[in-house]
Amino acid sequence: MIPNVKKFTDGTYFTNALKITIAAVLPVLLFSYLGHFKIGFTIALGAFFTYPSDIPSNLKHKVNGILVTVLIVSGVNLLINLVYPYPWVFYPFLTVLLFFLSMISVYGQRATMVSFSALIAISLAFAHLQTGWDRVQYSGLILLGGLFYLIVSLIFFYIRPNRYAELQIAECIKLTSKYLKLRGDLWELNSDRKAITEKQLNLQVQLNTIHENIREILIRNRTDSGSTNRNRKLLLVFISLVEIMELAIATSFDHNKLHQKFDNHPRVLETYQKLAYNLAKSLRTLSESIENGEKYVSKHSLLADLHNLELAITDYENDLGKVYASEGVLMLTNMLHYAEKQVEINKTVERAFTAVVKLQDLKGKDTDLEKFITPQYYPVRTLIENLSFSSTVFRHSLRLTITIMMGFIIGKVLPFQNAYWIVLTIVVIMRQGYGLTKQRTFHRIFGTILGGFIAFGVLYLVHDSTIIGGLAIIALLFGFSFTPTNYKIGATFITIYVIFIYGILTPNIEDLIQYRVVDTLVGALLSFLANYFLWPSWEFVKIPVYLEKSIEANRNYLEQISLFYNKKGTVPSAYRVARKHAFIEIGNLMASFQRMLQEPKSKQNKLGQVYKLTVMNHTLLSSAASLGTYIQSHKTSAASEAFNAVFDKVVKNLEDAITLLKEDDVEQIVNPINADLSNRFNELNKIRANELQEESTTGEKEFELKKQETQLVIEQLIWLTSLSENIVKTTRVLIKTKNEL
Repeated sequence: MIPNVKKFTDGTYFTNALKITIAAVLPVLLFSYLGHFKIGFTIALGAFFTYPSDIPSNLKHKVNGILVTVLIVSGVNLLINLVYPYPWVFYPFLTVLLFFLSMISVYGQRATMVSFSALIAISLAFAHLQTGWDRVQYSGLILLGGLFYLIVSLIFFYIRPNRYAELQIAECIKLTSKYLKLRGDLWELNSDRKAITEKQLNLQVQLNTIHENIREILIRNRTDSGSTNRNRKLLLVFISLVEIMELAIATSFDHNKLHQKFDNHPRVLETYQKLAYNLAKSLRTLSESIENGEKYVSKHSLLADLHNLELAITDYENDLGKVYASEGVLMLTNMLHYAEKQVEINKTVERAFTAVVKLQDLKGKDTDLEKFITPQYYPVRTLIENLSFSSTVFRHSLRLTITIMMGFIIGKVLPFQNAYWIVLTIVVIMRQGYGLTKQRTFHRIFGTILGGFIAFGVLYLVHDSTIIGGLAIIALLFGFSFTPTNYKIGATFITIYVIFIYGILTPNIEDLIQYRVVDTLVGALLSFLANYFLWPSWEFVKIPVYLEKSIEANRNYLEQISLFYNKKGTVPSAYRVARKHAFIEIGNLMASFQRMLQEPKSKQNKLGQVYKLTVMNHTLLSSAASLGTYIQSHKTSAASEAFNAVFDKVVKNLEDAITLLKEDDVEQIVNPINADLSNRFNELNKIRANELQEESTTGEKEFELKKQETQLVIEQLIWLTSLSENIVKTTRVLIKTKNEL
C-alpha cells in the first residue's frame, strides 16, 4: 500500500496536479485573508487557464509556450468582455474567434493545448462578465495568475530538473518489459497468439508516443545545454531501449514449427521462455528502482540463464544425434543468438544506472540526433493549406465552432442557470475522433452524476466552511491527478471540487447540483450528435492516408537498407531516421485501426482488408528490420546484381501500392508476371550453391558465416517479395470495394 502511494505521489501526473493546486489555492488563501476573495479567485482562474499548455519539453519551449498562452487567455477574455454588449458584433466575432483558436491545432501538440486553454478561457469568460475599467483589471488579474503559474512551474523544474525525463524513461522501460513478456507468452503451448499479437501492436503505439516524448526532452535539452553525465546516461538508456525493440521486432520465430519439433523435448523451450521472462523482469525491476529513486540491484542472473539454454541445446543434440538434430539445433541457435544480443543490450542499460556514463560509451550513437526530432516552426502557409474539408483539423474546428455557438444560444434562450457550463462541457468533451468523444461523453456524465451525489452527501453532513475548503483542495488535487489517465475518476473529483467551492459561496447548493448535471447532459449530447452528423472524421476515410504513409516509410527504410548493404561502412543517420519514421508510421496506422474499432459498426468499412494491410505492413517492417539488423552486426559480402534486382522489385511493389492509394483507381497499376524476377531468384540460389561448394577452400568459420548470410538474405528477399505483392493485391481490393460503396 505505502509503496503504491509513494509511487503515485512521485509520479508526473500528481506533480503536475500539485503545481496547479498550489498556483490556484495560494492566491485564494492570501487574498481571502486580506479580504479580497474575488481578486484571489480571478488570479486562480488565470493559473487554471494556463496549466494545460505546460506540456513536457525543454525549458525554452516550456517558458515560451506558457507565456504565449498567458497572453492569449488574458487577451481573449478582454475581447469577449469588450464586444459582448454589442450583439451584432459579438456573435460574428465569437464565431470567428472560436474557429481561429481551434484551427491553430494544426501546429502540433503544444498549439493544441494552447487552443484548449484559450477555449476554456472563453467558456468561463461568460461566468464573470465585466463592464468599464473592471474589464481591463479582470484580464490583468488573469494575466497575473498565468505568470504566477509559470513561476510555480519553474520552481518545480529547478528542484528536480531531470525527474520528468527519468519517469518517462522508467515508463518506457516498463512498456518494453511488457512487450518482451508478451513475446515470452507466445511460447506457451496453445497460447492465443492472435490476442497476444494485438496486445503487442497496442504496446507499440504507446511506445511510439513515449519515444517521441523522450526525444523531445533529451535531444532538445542536449542541444541547448550540452552533454551532462545525467543526460548521457538517460540518452544511452533510451538508445538501448530502441535497439531492444528493433531487435525484438526484427526477430520472429515460427512458433507452430518450433512446438511441433520440440514438444517431445520441452526443456529447451521452457529454458528459453524462462530466459525471456527473466529478461522482462530485470527491465521491470530497473523501471521500479528509477520510479522509487532507489539503487538498482539485479535480481536475475541472465548470464546463467543463457548458459542453461546452451546446455539444453547441447543435451537436445546429444539425445537425437548430430545429424537428426541439425535443423533443430540451427533453430535453437538462432534463438540463442537473439537472446545473447538482448542480454548484452540489457547489461548496457543496467550499467547506465550503476556507473558513470562517459561520452565514448555512446559509441557514436548520439551523432546527428537533432535529425530525430521534429523542428518547431509555425508558418502561416500551414494554416492556409488546412483551410479545406480535406483537413481533419478544419472539419473539427468548424464542427466545434458550430456546436459551441449552438450550446451558447440554447443556454441563452432556454432557462438554464449557467449557460457557460454547456459551452465548457462541449470544449472539454469534443475531440476530433468519434470514439474518443463518445468515451469522454460517458465518462463526463458518469463523473458529474457521481461527483454530485458524493458532494451533496458531504455538504449535507458537514457545514464547516474550513473543512469544506480543505476537502475542495484535496478534490482539486486528485481531480487533476487522475484526469490524464482516468477521465471518469478525474471528472468525479473535479465535480466535487466545483460543488464544494459553490457550497461555500452560495446556500442553494441543491439547485446548483441540479443545474450542473443538466448543463453537462446538454453539452455532452450536443457534442455526441455533432461528432456523428457534422462532417464526422470517420477512420475509414482517413485510413488510406495512414496506409500510404506507412507503406512509403517502409519503402524509404528498405531503400536505406539496400544502400547500406551495397556501400557498407558506418550506419548513416539517414538510415536511422528512415527506421524511426517507419516505426512511427506503423504505430500511427495501428492507432488509426484501433480508433476505427471504437466507431459504429456501420462505419467500419472494409475492416478485414484494413486489418490485413496493417498486419502485413507490420510484418514487412519486421522483415526489413531483421535484414537491417543482420547487415549492421555482421561483415557481409558484396551485394550481387540479382540481390539489387529483387530488392528493386520489392520497392517497386510498394510504390505501386502507394500509387493505388494516391490515385484511388485500381486501373492505375497493372502487375504483369515478372519472369525476370524468377530468374533473379534462380541466380541467387546458384550463388548460394556455389558458396556451399567452396566449403573445402575456405575456413569452417568463414564458410558458416557466408552460408548464414546467404540463407538469411535469400529467405528475407523471398518473404519481402511475397509481402509486397500481397500488399499491392490487398490494396487493390480495398480501393475497388471502397469505390463500389
